[in-house]
This record gives sequence, structure tokens and C-alpha cells, in this order.
Amino acid sequence: MTRLEELAERPRVIVVDAASTDGTASAIRDRFPDVTVIAPPRDIGSAARTLGAEAADTPLIAFSDDDSWWASGALRRAADLFEAYPRLGLIAARILVEPGARLDPTCDAMRDSPLPRDTPLPGPPVLGFLACAAVARRSAVLACGGFHVRYGFGGEEHLLAVDMAAAGWGLAYVDTVVAHHEPESGPRSWRGTPELRNQMWSTWLRRPLARAACHTMALVRDGNGHGVPALLAAMRGLPWVLRERRVIPDDVERGLRLLEAGSSD
Repeated sequence: MTRLEELAERPRVIVVDAASTDGTASAIRDRFPDVTVIAPPRDIGSAARTLGAEAADTPLIAFSDDDSWWASGALRRAADLFEAYPRLGLIAARILVEPGARLDPTCDAMRDSPLPRDTPLPGPPVLGFLACAAVARRSAVLACGGFHVRYGFGGEEHLLAVDMAAAGWGLAYVDTVVAHHEPESGPRSWRGTPELRNQMWSTWLRRPLARAACHTMALVRDGNGHGVPALLAAMRGLPWVLRERRVIPDDVERGLRLLEAGSSD
């Protein structure tokens, strides 16, 4: 929190508490009176970011988690790029993992994106991002529904990224917009079954049926023991998935296939 308040851009900071029971929300209000604190009655996972976006009153929003922060000048650089590129909907930042300022390997994949550069963008086009280090147009995020309330954490960014692309927004990896991330050591609780379940839901919600079936089988096969439990968990969501299913445009589907072909090389 202190790092965000010390940024030269002086952004408005909105904290959405994850239904903590240790007094976090009250402590933030006491120590940082200029910070807006939203405390939903239950833990809604990644959809808390949507609440924060709704509460914002600026055209751009920068997402941070409790273990990430923005480098000096990053938000000013991002704002300039959004002004220069009218169809830019989201910037995926370069992420330095602390301690040591190591480049997050996801950034290598985004930098080497095989997606065609049909739309003028300030960096390689992407169809995904890490929410702990992204800047976006508020209107685009909210028009696409934000982060799905059923997903919790684990791959929750993919559905929003695909929906923004389907709506005609460009998403780009920008190396000069920098964020820092210092995750706790050890495995994350959402890795494994919840993350795979969310990948299956995103596939069923947006991909053509034949491709969705093939991709689901690949996720089960390559799930390192989590595939079958994830499939069973995902199937419990079939009623709402079928209600919300909306197939993406052909160009976005082609982009996803390009990414999948590249990841299998």
C-alpha cells in the first residue's frame, strides 16, 4: 500500500478486501485514510477486481494484488500509450519477480507472441495477461463483464481477455510498463484443480464445440493428476455454462489456435 501511495502519478487507490477476519479492512482505513476500502460480505475471489473497477471514476484502471506493485513511471507510460492507441484495451506489463527482479517467464511467452499484428498496438498482441500487473480501459473491462464471479482464482484472466478481443479491443504486452511481484513461497492453493476447471469453463463458454471437446481432453490428459477432478468440478457448472455460452469470432479463435500450436512445439 505504501508503495502505491508513493507513486508520482498519485493514483486513487481502491482496496477490495477478500472477506478477511483479521481486521485488514479496518487497519487500512485507519492507516491510509485516502484509500477507498470495499468489504464485500463474502469472499468473491477474482471478481473483487470487478467491484474495484466499478468503484473507480477514471478511464483507466491498474490492477495490483496484495503482493504486487507498480514501478515508478509505469502508470504514466501506460496512460500515454492508451492515448496514442485508441483501440488498445489492456496492457500486460513486464513483471519482475522479487526478490531479485527476475523476469516472470510468462513475459517471455507474451513478448514472443505468434499472433498477427493486424491492429496498431504498442507491443506484441496477446490473448491473456496476469491480473497482478495489468492496466486497462475501465469501460472495456466493465462492458465485457469483468472477472467472472464463479471462477475464484486461477486462470481467471483468460475469459476476460478473450471477451475483450472478441469485442474488438487490442491487448498488448508492453515491456516498458513495469510491475513488481513478490509472491509467497510454496504452492498456491488455486493451482491444480481450480485452475484447470476454470480453463475448461472458459473453453466451453467460448470455443466451438469440436475444439472445446479436443481442448478438454488435452487438459484432462496433461493435468498432472488434476485433470479428472477438474473435469468433474467443471461438469457441475454445466447448467450455467450452457446458459452463458457465446462462441467467439473466427479471428479470435484462430488466435487461440496459434497460441496453442506454439505452446505444443
